[in-house]
Amino acid sequence: MADFKLSVQLVGHSADVRHVYFAAPNLILSAARDCTVRAWNQTNTSPPTYEPSVTTQGSEFYNSLTYLPPSSDHPDGLVIAAGTDTIIDVRKATSSPSDNAERLLIGHARNVCALAAIPGGKYIVSGSWDKTARIWSINKWETEAILAGHEEAVWDVLPLDETTVITASADKNIRIYDLRSVVGGEVQPKSTIYTSDVIRALCQVPKGHPSGADFASASNDGVIRLWKLSGQMVGELHGHESFIYALATLPSGELVSSGEDRTVRIWRGAECIQTITHPAISVWSVSVCSENGDIVSGASDGVIRIFSRSPERLASPDTLAQFDESVKSSSIPQQQVGGVNKEKLPGPDFLKNKSGTKEGQVQMIIEEDGSVTAHQWSMGQQQWINVGTVVDAVGSSGRKVEYNGQSYDYVFDVAIEEGQPSLKLPFNLSENPYTRAQKFIDDNELSQNFLDQVAQFIVANTQGTTIGQGAEGPSGPDPYGTESRYRPGDSLCDSRTKALPQREYLDITAAKYEPIFKKILSVNSALVAAGRKDHSLNPPAQEVLSGVKQKVETNQPMTDEASVNLVAMMCTQWDYSDRLAPLDLLRCIATSPATSKYKSSKFDSPIQLVISAALEGVPIGGQPNENYAMMAARTIANLFKSAEGRKLFSQPSEGLHVVSFIDRVLGIGGESAIGPYNRNLLIALTTVMINFAVLASREPGRVSTNVQVRLLTALARILQKQTEGEVVFRALVAAGTLITVIGKTTPEAKSLSSPITLSKDRVSEARVKEIADECLALLR
Repeated sequence: MADFKLSVQLVGHSADVRHVYFAAPNLILSAARDCTVRAWNQTNTSPPTYEPSVTTQGSEFYNSLTYLPPSSDHPDGLVIAAGTDTIIDVRKATSSPSDNAERLLIGHARNVCALAAIPGGKYIVSGSWDKTARIWSINKWETEAILAGHEEAVWDVLPLDETTVITASADKNIRIYDLRSVVGGEVQPKSTIYTSDVIRALCQVPKGHPSGADFASASNDGVIRLWKLSGQMVGELHGHESFIYALATLPSGELVSSGEDRTVRIWRGAECIQTITHPAISVWSVSVCSENGDIVSGASDGVIRIFSRSPERLASPDTLAQFDESVKSSSIPQQQVGGVNKEKLPGPDFLKNKSGTKEGQVQMIIEEDGSVTAHQWSMGQQQWINVGTVVDAVGSSGRKVEYNGQSYDYVFDVAIEEGQPSLKLPFNLSENPYTRAQKFIDDNELSQNFLDQVAQFIVANTQGTTIGQGAEGPSGPDPYGTESRYRPGDSLCDSRTKALPQREYLDITAAKYEPIFKKILSVNSALVAAGRKDHSLNPPAQEVLSGVKQKVETNQPMTDEASVNLVAMMCTQWDYSDRLAPLDLLRCIATSPATSKYKSSKFDSPIQLVISAALEGVPIGGQPNENYAMMAARTIANLFKSAEGRKLFSQPSEGLHVVSFIDRVLGIGGESAIGPYNRNLLIALTTVMINFAVLASREPGRVSTNVQVRLLTALARILQKQTEGEVVFRALVAAGTLITVIGKTTPEAKSLSSPITLSKDRVSEARVKEIADECLALLR
């Protein structure tokens, strides 16, 4: 059988392509870290050409997608995509970003990293970092069941048939579920396969495979394992040299895989028969056309590539030559290939005199100019193929690297959190590491608590070079507002007096403004089309909105009452389902003093306004939207940044409004909790509590005792129920600071001892254990 060769390269995404889906021979879907989902429609067959269109433009990364083909209910087909904003977006394949989604599915609390349609066309299944998978009804567009049992992120989901779903997890376990055994909205695993490493991908093994396997899994150790549903392992496929990210099945019965070693590999039986090296570090995704057997890949260089065995669908000779040259000329970081002893490497003659022993075998060669090149053996071509030059870390050798159109001494791949794709961190030796770390945090909307970690990463990986103005100390904002701050990793004896009480107010202000305003204008267009002029934006209002956009994009404070009133109107008078973007915008302008001064005939403060917008107007029979509650909490946290805002929180009635809101979200008082494990919501909520504690600590008497006591009760609830590190850490900072205010001998403070101890035992992070010890020391 012929080798796969390049058919076409699709260029359009501006960041890593995290997922590709071969929906039909003439339609490919892609999801990327540029916050878009795109449809690529074929316009010519030989040579193939495709016309791209953006179907979805979000505000956060898209990491997963699937497709429901055209049906009587959905004649255009449905693209289903999700990512770090936790919301599953369902829309027509013919949609544009200005169109409203058909449905937005809310339920997951963290990044949705896997999606698949269940055979039969009635359900889809999703997998998330929140440790669960969910079954969604297509008829009702609601959660039908939660697949429980995993202890870490669910990284892939595989529906084998209408009643059987298999999940893969970072907890190293594969779980098999029978969807007919739903009890109380949950399905417990029918069986569990315990493995030796983290599992990232699954695929069905076709009937007739020599191994007799039912499905395959791929792990961090670079091994593909073949399994029977009984749990018996019937084969291992070795060849990948790093993480494997994706698996798929060809119509021929062969398997396809891709991973962090730059390759897509084709497997026949237990043998790798072809290795396709890409000019990119990570090949995140592969998908197969079930009709013609072509393969599509998505990679970290933002390019989508289609490969085919069919001569009529191959790229032109020039394009094929350019692809080979791009692979040959690509740079391979030395850390990817391990230690290279140049003195022991053979010269170029080795390639002429020695054959490889297996497909994909890599041989390093020392060239006449002293450089090291990597060559990969192709069994099909019976020759060595140059796949790149091994380079030192950029910067250590004086080379520059391009990133987003600029030259840098270093561009690092930084994995902030297990399971999260690496983020690009550019750096020049002339920069202060703290300044660059702060920009990295802002650009990627990360927790401020990563500042020290990122800055120290830069220092460690630039070999201790004296950079910028380092001798004068870091210039970037620090996570807790003082140079004697607590730093993760400090010993307790050094940090105990420095971490608590917290002295600086925190905010959550990083945002991508373009999607916010696009969504607002989209909703407004729908209101105009429906003849709802009372709530739509007339031309003068649109002018005001344009002014708001200009100010937030240039980081200028709101100064005029009209701007705040306009945002307030959209938050409260638009339909409940349309409030997310206005609430996000309100959150962005909440640091401005003008926002804190807002008052209307209905609301005495922006605090009352945002709580009402999040909780009131819910359709009959529905529940408050947890993402609206998150935006409300972020808005309240940001109000603390201005003196006018802090005056509001000093009013007992406003403080009580906030603690009542916190109680409602946590389910204190009888009603069910809102988003009980939504990480973003809980981080926003604990940030509000930190800021109240800071106000009470810095300005004694400004926060009433009643509010302090109720905050301590809420913090106890969080510490008893939550295990997510960032949430627990912030709750402990708030609790410890309040203990220094209310006094360790008060009953409310003493009652925190047990929840603090419990949180310390349940969360493994060192920083959580240290801050918990500091809190407990305050109670002695």
